[in-house]
Amino acid sequence: MSEPQGKSARPSAPGERPPGEQAPGEQAPGERVRALLRRSGRASLATRLAAARAQEQIGEQLGEQLGEERGAEGWPYVSLVLVAHDHDGSPLLLLSDLADHSRNLAADPRLALLYDGTAGWREPLAGPRASLLGRATRCDGDRRLLARFLARHPGAEAYAGFADFHLYKVTIEAAHLVAGFGVIHWIAATEVLLDCGAAAALAEAEPEILAHMSQDHADAVALIARHLAQLEGDGWRLCGIDPEGADFERQGRHARLDFAVPIDGPGPCREALVALTGEARALAEKSQFFQ
Repeated sequence: MSEPQGKSARPSAPGERPPGEQAPGEQAPGERVRALLRRSGRASLATRLAAARAQEQIGEQLGEQLGEERGAEGWPYVSLVLVAHDHDGSPLLLLSDLADHSRNLAADPRLALLYDGTAGWREPLAGPRASLLGRATRCDGDRRLLARFLARHPGAEAYAGFADFHLYKVTIEAAHLVAGFGVIHWIAATEVLLDCGAAAALAEAEPEILAHMSQDHADAVALIARHLAQLEGDGWRLCGIDPEGADFERQGRHARLDFAVPIDGPGPCREALVALTGEARALAEKSQFFQ
């Protein structure tokens, strides 16, 4: 479930973290969780099988297999889902009513999400992963959140308008971070979520910024992706901007480049992107010089 990190993800020794992966002590645990969320495009969703589903024939049959007289009600159920995140780090899910996890959430909105950041680790249990505990709430009327989800997962546009699909926002209650052997933290939601009160203008301007960069500055995006995010291949596009960094997408793969300092509006965002473009262009010219 892990995503490209924007750096080479191949450790040089067993258990060693991939290049670009920060050591656990370099970030506060809550910030480390938020960074993992922002880099992820999918997660494992855990819900509890609902009574209504358990009473159906398939639930009764499953209950018999599990040795449960009341069917499968209450048993843990895990599924793979696409995720995006609001500017503060809150998870966003686009789910169909026909899916078992949606039926489960309708009966009990509590859930857990597991994010796996161990790609590239020779010893996966030495790598980072985080579990979120929270509650899902439908937010179909929020166009900004839907636009943010679809920018990260453009393929979802094919079904986002179907009547049975709904957008959910997860209210994080707590997080559990395992950042390696013996590096384990339970973390309050307030430590995970970013305070975006001063950056509301950036959130509102994000769709326009993404469209502008795609239509008028695709060459700059390509330079930043290749020379700063160190992403291989052509066709990477800017799919998200938040106060802490920029997100890229290519054929279902995701990567991220953090800003040197947080931004809080369209003006600082433009300055940051101009600076990144200049830095990337200088690296490109230097690379050509030494070829």
